[in-house]
Amino acid sequence: MADGMSDFRYPIGEYQSEMELTADRQRQLLSELSDISKAVRSAASDLSPEQLDTAYRPGGWTIRQVVHHLADNNMHWYFRTKLALTEDTPSITSYDEKRWSCLHDARVGPIEPSLMLLDALHARWLVLFESFGPDEWRRQFLHPERGVLTVKATLPRLVWHGQHHTAHITELRKRKGWL
Repeated sequence: MADGMSDFRYPIGEYQSEMELTADRQRQLLSELSDISKAVRSAASDLSPEQLDTAYRPGGWTIRQVVHHLADNNMHWYFRTKLALTEDTPSITSYDEKRWSCLHDARVGPIEPSLMLLDALHARWLVLFESFGPDEWRRQFLHPERGVLTVKATLPRLVWHGQHHTAHITELRKRKGWL
């Protein structure tokens, strides 16, 4: 496996599962989650349409598609969180992120609506997460590919995912000298 620096797919490394979250680690992850929308906005700021339409790696998504993907993906996980809180181990659906990224809005749409959506979504999500006691964190849902997951177990992956895609943008900017 290539390290994050030589593999443009994984600029911060591949996701490493965290088996048990301490209370301190959970607070750290919530803090990191609160920073993601600002980091994405900062990473994608002041780019020309041509730069937004540059792929972060050969065969990869453009910066525009990455920003729209983050909004799409986090909306899915927000709804999944709500379903886990309001239903008993609901079966959730997956979505074909590659096909979503090829839709017209993801290919050519302005990124500001997705950035605004991330800002608002993360603000609401954090209010919800911060209200949780142990029972809410243990709520479960059935993911079609990953099996039964708890809300708590998804938090590290959510944070990694946001940082992972933000790094796609920032690393491309560094390589291209778009600082």
